[in-house]
Amino acid sequence: MAEAKKKCRQYNVEYLRCGFIPSPWNPQQPFCLICEKAFANELVKPSKLVKHLKTMHGDKANNDLSYFQSVRDNFQKRPKLPGSFSSASRRNTDGLRASYNISLLIAKCGKLHAIGEELILPAVSEVLRTVVRMPATEIIKRIPLSNNTVQRRIDEMRADVENMLCNILGTEEFSLQVDESTLPQNEALLLAYVRFIKEGKLVQELLFAKELLTDTRGESIFRTVEDFFKENEIALTNVIAVATDGAPSMLGRHRGFLSYLKEKVPDLQA
Repeated sequence: MAEAKKKCRQYNVEYLRCGFIPSPWNPQQPFCLICEKAFANELVKPSKLVKHLKTMHGDKANNDLSYFQSVRDNFQKRPKLPGSFSSASRRNTDGLRASYNISLLIAKCGKLHAIGEELILPAVSEVLRTVVRMPATEIIKRIPLSNNTVQRRIDEMRADVENMLCNILGTEEFSLQVDESTLPQNEALLLAYVRFIKEGKLVQELLFAKELLTDTRGESIFRTVEDFFKENEIALTNVIAVATDGAPSMLGRHRGFLSYLKEKVPDLQA
């Protein structure tokens, strides 16, 4: 059976009443003028837009259309990047894109970051000279892959992926799995996974991995989760179900992680 074609929701001018315009970078994505974030196309639904406005920007939920028109106009008046680039700038941009793509490959393979400068660039240079028969020096110069650069690229991509995931969780209901693990150095690590429906499919993602700096009591675990949610503007009420590893710090009736979470989300399934 042929796969169903993905439905793309269209923007409606009435959505400005909720503080949303089409994203300047991708018109199919809604862009919140208040937090200045672009969201997945699945958010283009009046009920979800209203929920985001009331949950994340409740102090502006009762503002009239003229307020959001003013915010939109001010946003659109900001200086934009030039629409055209010189050929030299395009070449530099291609080198930058290659740097990010190679850094992603290094991260996926779990290799030391120094491999970019020590092996990959010399290998690319050799291929250019002997196979493609092109001068390699100028091309290689445009692909920064030092140890620190690769680390920075990976950190930027991690932050971008985390931001996109948190944007989804800020407007969707999801289930949460929390596990505590111990590292070889006897350090306590808290892992959080989420499951949610995206485009009709069940998706599971790692939300965060954080070291528990004080202790592993239920309250400390809850504060770690709560602080992450607040920092990334995710409402605890979006959590509809929770699974844990069964430790007393998780399941304790009065001081376990679940007991603290249920105080905030009484209808939680666990």
